[in-house]
Amino acid sequence: MTTMSVQEFKSVLKTEASSVEEYLSTCLHNRNIPQRLLDSMEYSLLAGGKRLRPVLCLAVAAMFGVKKEQVMPFASAIECIHSYSLIHDDLPAMDDDDLRRGKPSNHKAFDEATAILAGDGLLTEAFVLMTETAENLPAASVLTALNTMASAAGSGGMVGGQQLDMDFTGRNDVSLEELQTMHAMKTGALIRCSCECGAILGGAGTEDQERIRTYGANIGAAFQIVDDILDEIGTEEELGKPVGSDIEQGKNTYPSMLGIEKSRELAQGLVNSAVKQLAVFDGSDALFLRTLAQYIVDRVS
Repeated sequence: MTTMSVQEFKSVLKTEASSVEEYLSTCLHNRNIPQRLLDSMEYSLLAGGKRLRPVLCLAVAAMFGVKKEQVMPFASAIECIHSYSLIHDDLPAMDDDDLRRGKPSNHKAFDEATAILAGDGLLTEAFVLMTETAENLPAASVLTALNTMASAAGSGGMVGGQQLDMDFTGRNDVSLEELQTMHAMKTGALIRCSCECGAILGGAGTEDQERIRTYGANIGAAFQIVDDILDEIGTEEELGKPVGSDIEQGKNTYPSMLGIEKSRELAQGLVNSAVKQLAVFDGSDALFLRTLAQYIVDRVS
């Protein structure tokens, strides 16, 4: 498959992530948010990260000819949703993690109540940002994308996946199919939807939307498999969070079921299938998306 060089890809990814970062740095201002709550929200929102989800949304929309700045409010809203989920995942009642991206988790830097409210605030502000996209794009497309994103982030998607994760923790009778379903909801839904919403906002036709949806679902599944692998073989310095926590908490993972090598093979197969969906597209954005798919398997953090 044709891809960018690693150096070129990382340069483009850094540039795109920086543009998202710049928008995120001011998007919550002038909203009458109490200062401590704003500080807590921005503590997590601006803590770094690859900005993979908004970058996917921007790149897909651009592949269909829509300027990235037109989609930026929606793409940045996805990062708000992702950040909220990380704040809540780290809480003592959930995964009870004290470190996130190399820094104390939100509830450690502030307190549990403020962290809960910061997550609530980021989730709700995300939908404010999404509606603002209608200033530059057809309202009908924005409404469809918003509905799609709400479904992916909600009880039938990411939130429901988190519930299944807690239900499955400590059990030794979880099947591979159940594990795949749980992760398709918890992690995969938001990644898939980031791609899908980019296509919707970009005005893609039904067939192209389906191609992008499949691409996103496959890379979302691969992303989680690699996350599970890195939790076993990565380092805290590389990942910016404790390693080995999945095993300690009794979580079901791909390596625990399949082993490291078979998990890698499964992830690579998913990426190969994802890339095939992009065969009908050309241009620099399609090339970037093909390379990004392989990057998901090759990454070390």
